[in-house]
Amino acid sequence: MVKSAEETVAVDSVETSDHDLMLAVRAGEIARLGDLFERYHRPLYGFFVRLTGQRTASEDLVQLVFYRILKYRHTYRDEGKFSAWIYHLARKVAADHFRKNAHAPAILAEPDELHEVPDHAPHAAEQAAKADDLALMQRALGALPLEQRELLTLHRFHNLHHEELARLFDCSVGAVKVRMHRALGALREHYFKLRQERVA
Repeated sequence: MVKSAEETVAVDSVETSDHDLMLAVRAGEIARLGDLFERYHRPLYGFFVRLTGQRTASEDLVQLVFYRILKYRHTYRDEGKFSAWIYHLARKVAADHFRKNAHAPAILAEPDELHEVPDHAPHAAEQAAKADDLALMQRALGALPLEQRELLTLHRFHNLHHEELARLFDCSVGAVKVRMHRALGALREHYFKLRQERVA
């Protein structure tokens, strides 16, 4: 049966889910990986920048994630969420990066890489204070152990739920909540310590 023009437009206008795109890639439709790249390039880049503080390296790491998606596409299963699977790969890529570059000092990202803040401040002094606070928050985040940085970044910036994080970190939801609480406490402690040092 031939579809009418209206039916064709209706089908095309419905966005294919990440899961369906990945199933197509797994089945050999490699071109569909481009659609996933368009959707996940920026979120993955943000994830890596918050972990590494390095913009150029983060671009390379994003490319590596998509290379691994292509290489390991046959391991994708029909359960769970695609976003959890891609961040599972991203965590492995990040771990490899830190193993290879353990001796390299971390370069802090620009404050605006941590969080986009709308500019409503009427005075330059307020704008400078916001930028300083973001810079301190980035430094505080960078001082945390890798797992805590990953937890906070995935939960706060990439909106992964506790259940997804539990699967990703191979632990219970309760354990994720405890780890999240500890990570937030450590972040707060580092942040206020840095603020005190700045004042002193």
